[in-house]
Parts: sequence; C-alpha cells; structure tokens
Amino acid sequence: MTEQLRIGIVGATSPLSGELKEALAESALAGATFVLLDDAEAQGTLDQVGDEAAIVLGLGEEAFDGLDFVFFAGSSEQTRRWWRRAADAGAAVLDMTGVLDAEPGVVIGSPWLRSAENEPDLLTRAMVPAHAGALAIAAILNRLHVPGLLRTAAVTVLHPASEFGTAALEELHRQTVSVLNFQNLPQDVFGAQVAFNQMVELGDAARASLHDADGRLRHHLATMLRGADVSMQMVQAPVFHGICLSIWVELTRAVPRSALEQALNSEPLQLVPAGEPAPSNQEAIGQDLILLRLAPPDMGRGEAARQDDVRHFWLWAACDNLRLAARNAVDCALEMRRLRPRGQVQ
Repeated sequence: MTEQLRIGIVGATSPLSGELKEALAESALAGATFVLLDDAEAQGTLDQVGDEAAIVLGLGEEAFDGLDFVFFAGSSEQTRRWWRRAADAGAAVLDMTGVLDAEPGVVIGSPWLRSAENEPDLLTRAMVPAHAGALAIAAILNRLHVPGLLRTAAVTVLHPASEFGTAALEELHRQTVSVLNFQNLPQDVFGAQVAFNQMVELGDAARASLHDADGRLRHHLATMLRGADVSMQMVQAPVFHGICLSIWVELTRAVPRSALEQALNSEPLQLVPAGEPAPSNQEAIGQDLILLRLAPPDMGRGEAARQDDVRHFWLWAACDNLRLAARNAVDCALEMRRLRPRGQVQ
C-alpha cells in the first residue's frame, strides 16, 4: 500500500509558495495531504494545491504534529520561530528562506548539482534548497569546468523584487504607479526608489538588505561550484520576477565554439540561438529551464576573434527565480524521502 505523506507549507500565501504548490502538484508528491499554514491574518483563506481545495490554518505549537515534510516558504521570521518545532515534531524541514544557512547539520544545495559538501544523509535535520541565482550560475560554470580550462568568470546578477517577498513586490508596484503620477514614493522596504532605477545598495532605512541577499547567493554558490574563480556583483533591478545574469568567461585555452554550445545546451540549460527572442526575465517566466545566449565573437579583438575557436566570451542568462527555487525544493524533498523510505520521518 502506498504511503500517505502529510506535507506542511509555512507562508502558504507568499509568492514563492504559489510556485511551490504548483510544483508539488506536478510531482511524485502530488498524492500527499497538504496542510497550509500562515500567520493569523491569512488564517481561513481558501486556497488549493493542484485540484484539491485547502483552508489556510494558523501557526501554532501543534500545527506540525504528524507532518512528514515542512516547507518554509514565507517570511524569515516564520522560519526562525517555527523550524525547530517542526523538526522536533519529526518533520523533515526544507527552508526556502535561507534562515538555516549556518545551522549545524543543515545541508545547502540541490540534487541537480551534487557535491560532498551538500550530500544529505539519514542524520540531516533540514535542507536549504539552493538560491535560484546560485543554481543558475553553478549550472552554467560547472559545464565549463574541464580540469584546467576555466580561468575566471565575472558575474553581474540582476536581482528582482520577488526575492524579498510580498511586501517588496507591493512596494515596487506602488512606486511605479507613484512615479508615473508624480506622487511621493513609499520606501519602507527598499529605503530608496527602485522603480525605474538600478542600485548596488539600498537605502539606509531599508527593511530589505541587498548585502544579505548577495552574501546568501555567494554562500550557496560556494557549496556547488567546482573550484572556479568567480567575481560577482549584485544589482537591484526594477523588475518584479526573474533573475538575469551577465557573465564574462575567460578560459585558459581556446576551444571550438561548437563545443561550448554543446556543453551549454542540456538541461537545466537551454541555449537560445540567434534569430529567436533573446533570454529575458519575461521570456523565462513559467519555464523550468535556465535560458542562455552565447554572445557572438567580439570583432574588436582582431582576426583571431573571427575564428571558430574562442577563449573569452560573454553569456547572457535568465531564469524564473520562484519557479526554479520551487522545483529544486521539491526535488530536495524527494531526495530526503528516498533516504526515509517508510513514510513517517525517522
């Protein structure tokens, strides 16, 4: 008889949880019983996972009893307050907020990009599914990590508002409307004007922290990269969803362009050829893949640049950050399930 899993989602009304519910409904975990949990103001909200209707319940000491898995997909405060209670109740914890990054015994990573540092086992208390931006960068650069080939890479990350949650999305929307109507801008989350603007630092009074977001991405990336030398800068972009990456790569020797294209065109990567719409945050929305464009040769480098072999090149990439994070989190849960094959987490 097939086991009946019970899965909790904390922060069930957040943008990230919306993608998570869709990913769960399309996965091998679709037959589970889902328990939706959130703060008191969301309690009683009618929601659904797949075709099954569900009522959002309030968080409390007994909310986690009998759950096999608990996804934390809401606020950092919810994770900090409740994750130990979920773990003590016997649930496998999946923290999508990054609060548990430095917690002992917690594994950061993805089944898509395995290494000795992010391999869960039967003693793993919780997993932090890797940041979508870190996943995308590692997936790209690891494809180029033939021993001795990748010299260096420089990455600019265009960071969307959705990485900061519902309040950031709402403030960006209000700022956009306010700018167009010549009104004062709300700045509680960002502490500055983000609409129609790009920033490497947020305002001093910001509730969100681009510095923390940058640090989290770097930390996650370090667990998945195969020793590549990578420089990175994060820019807050005036977009709601979707991460875009501008990547400069230098190899130690020239390789055929066709070999690069082949290496960069298998799941979860999709190389978009010239003549088709270039990758963008809008093109990436709703897609499970990381869209890539390999820039044409830089003719300014002289005759050698016109040859088929390349040593330096630009990549432009885009991914749906929420969808990628949700799919990765579900795959992390499936991996933890395989380590606990009897249903109730041991």
